[in-house]
Amino acid sequence: MSSSPLAQLQALAPPSSWRALFGWRRVRTVAIICALFVLLFSFGWNASMWRLVARVYGVGLALLLVFGLFELWPRRLPQWLARWALQVAAVGLTVPLAFFVAFWLSTASGAPPFWKTSRLESYMTFTFLGMLVAPWTALAALLRHREAKVEKLSIDFELERSELARQALDARMRLLTAQAQPHFLFNTLANVQALVEAGSPRAPQLLQSLTDYLRAAVPRLDGSANTLGQELELVRAYLELMQMRMPDRLAFALHIGAGVHLLRCPPMTLLTLVENAVQHGIDPSEEGGRIDVHAERLDGGRCRLRVVDTGLGLQATGGGLGTGLAALRERLLWAYGGSASLELREVAPHGVEVTIEFSEPKP
Repeated sequence: MSSSPLAQLQALAPPSSWRALFGWRRVRTVAIICALFVLLFSFGWNASMWRLVARVYGVGLALLLVFGLFELWPRRLPQWLARWALQVAAVGLTVPLAFFVAFWLSTASGAPPFWKTSRLESYMTFTFLGMLVAPWTALAALLRHREAKVEKLSIDFELERSELARQALDARMRLLTAQAQPHFLFNTLANVQALVEAGSPRAPQLLQSLTDYLRAAVPRLDGSANTLGQELELVRAYLELMQMRMPDRLAFALHIGAGVHLLRCPPMTLLTLVENAVQHGIDPSEEGGRIDVHAERLDGGRCRLRVVDTGLGLQATGGGLGTGLAALRERLLWAYGGSASLELREVAPHGVEVTIEFSEPKP
């Protein structure tokens, strides 16, 4: 696994590619500074202009080479020596040497050395201005390179932190879903056990329906997101199963709007609402009741789910959410933050309406 951006930020190792050392920005900067030098010395220049251009640009290329060389070499430095200081010092020391070589090479064959003629004054002028400009240019380039690298690593660090936050959120969602699965399965099996113990002739048929339902439902419970169409299939199968258990006390209907089947939602969202209505509203009531499931698409890409039952109501059940709804509220909070809502309200003359609104999560 590659090192984290934080470790890279602390290390800030020099680049390892010569191509990066002689990039277009560096060459362009050296060329501009050399052009300014040529323009400055062109006033009053009596010799051939190409000698001035060759001398200045040759020295500029040599300084760029030294700057890049000490950016790569040596690979390790003593703790007391900073690489930037080595580069700036190397550039400063190279200026007089580079101009010395340039003046020496431009001396005509058989002519006296330039330091014994009036050309020494020109050499001193070139050297003075070069040492005045080159180290500060090198220092500015180092600062700009460090700032760019820190900015890039900061962006990489922010991206990595966002990815870790997303992974933590996904793990938390899977944990909450895993907690909801046994709660749902245990409740369903308890219903079947009660029917078997009562000796109902519908017990074998109910067991077969439960087997078919679990065969379709269990593989979908581990997904990070289901489509609303899959949720509605599970809801219909669950309600049919519960209706077989209490045929005289449970009626239901599904009201599905256009375009909602392909919307994505966290697993067991709608199923939790329906199960809560059965367990806390219809089943404890002697008269039973009816459950209406509504799913509709709203403007702005939002979806509204409503489960309305005519069971005992909030007051009879103590006004609590139940384990399923409490876990669902936390899952919605983790999945959508403040953009999702879960509301309960009493229905006259008795019953509960639970409404969820959310925006479709990105796949």
